[in-house]
Amino acid sequence: MEIIRFAELKPEPWRNGGGVTREIASHPKAASAQDGAWDWRVSIADVRSAGEFSTFPGMERVITVIDGELLLLAVDGEEHPLEKYRPFRFSGEAASTSALPTGDIRDLNVIARAGEFKGYTSIIELSKKRAHPVFEGQLAVLLEGKASVSPGAEPSDVSAEGSAGSNGSAHGTAADVPTGSVELGRYDAVVGSDTRSPEILGRGFLAVISIDRVEHAPS
Repeated sequence: MEIIRFAELKPEPWRNGGGVTREIASHPKAASAQDGAWDWRVSIADVRSAGEFSTFPGMERVITVIDGELLLLAVDGEEHPLEKYRPFRFSGEAASTSALPTGDIRDLNVIARAGEFKGYTSIIELSKKRAHPVFEGQLAVLLEGKASVSPGAEPSDVSAEGSAGSNGSAHGTAADVPTGSVELGRYDAVVGSDTRSPEILGRGFLAVISIDRVEHAPS
């Protein structure tokens, strides 16, 4: 079981000075935003001033406001009001600018190489009675509230009704956690697995990010 602690992530200032980004995970791990070599990336950004967003040619983005009230995002001249916990998908190639009518915001970004990977973000409300599993190809980020995570049962002990496809593992500042329940801090991320899939219990809201590899028909 792997947990990526938000407090251990290194903040990277934006080139325009309008905010900072903390990378949670990317694939391949050795790539960077500067060389554009990664195929997908999951990150959290603090947006402190209005301005232009960086473009990512060949990529598709899903952005979700996770703290603050409203982000006005103009994509190729069309304005979209993005409210908290409402994921929005757009092309990484598009010219995009932001406005902050209610003040600073924090957002969750999922960027994936178009035609090769597809990223999805779902916001769910946690339960203290029913654990939420995190499967292979997924990351779960605690957005608010109190929650704990524990390893699930061995595959032989349960009947699996479905699982995410294998698409490369998440990479970030991860810590191997011993068996047992572990408390999660705000914005901590749990790396999914199909072997003893981690299970999260608690109260609050969770972002579940799924990265699927795009299947190509044989030529």
